[in-house]
Amino acid sequence: MNFSFDSYRIFYYAAKYQGFTQAAQILGSNQPNITRAIKKLEAALGCKLFVRSNQGARLTPEGEKLYAHIALAFGHIQAGEAEIAANQSLQSGVVTVAASEVALHCFLLPVLKAYRARYPGVRIRVTNYTALQAIEVIKDGLADFAVITTPQRLPKTLRHHILMEIQEVPIAGTAFAELCGKPLTLRELARCPLVGLEAHTATFGLYSKLFSEQGLTFQPDIEVATADQILPMVKNDLGIGFVPESMVRDDIAAGNVMVLSLETPVPKRSICLLRQEDQPLSIAARELKRMVTASGQ
Repeated sequence: MNFSFDSYRIFYYAAKYQGFTQAAQILGSNQPNITRAIKKLEAALGCKLFVRSNQGARLTPEGEKLYAHIALAFGHIQAGEAEIAANQSLQSGVVTVAASEVALHCFLLPVLKAYRARYPGVRIRVTNYTALQAIEVIKDGLADFAVITTPQRLPKTLRHHILMEIQEVPIAGTAFAELCGKPLTLRELARCPLVGLEAHTATFGLYSKLFSEQGLTFQPDIEVATADQILPMVKNDLGIGFVPESMVRDDIAAGNVMVLSLETPVPKRSICLLRQEDQPLSIAARELKRMVTASGQ
């Protein structure tokens, strides 16, 4: 049997309110139309669905069985409508963001805090990756968008938007105090123990290129997985590391680490928003993307 949604909608409201007149009022129709629709449905099903009386319309046993299924279906429909309405008003929803460590600490955290304060019902999932891993996550459609650092080689299917520039600086602990106060060459720096990210990261590639342009090899004595692990190593005098200046301002002010001066400046990097060009975003994700973009340069 193939009945339109309207046939079952009429049956649902007539059964729910136990009357054809009430169903007609709710549906913006009239009683004769409701009666004809119910009779047509009964004829097709081969059974009576209602027993009508002066008190209204009572379901027959067959009508009760049908209503149990129809009511369940309408419950799902209404729940879906309510969920969409809640998402549209940003009372609920889920946003998934892939973020590299530097982008998270130097840019994204304050935006996420503001978003959570404004839309507490929306769940935010932040997955922490290297920039290269975040690109793969976006390509696979596993996150709404990513916030990462450059330089990166991006696939043509991905769209990016520059949010801000960052300047990385070499920092050292008190054991290297003699290096402070004078411009250092990269050759002088290369003689010191270095702390850096692992070889497969874009950051490692950036410094490898910088050192190689001076005929040197960038070889960290200590390799770490994420940028936030560099600072503890430096504070404990295990080596000199490159970090975004904004990540260590408090430690610089407190005298925990020192910024070294270089004759060859470190190239500036950018933090950018990255997303799959043809991937649709939910209302919650679009709003977070808007706030992220608005917070950029």
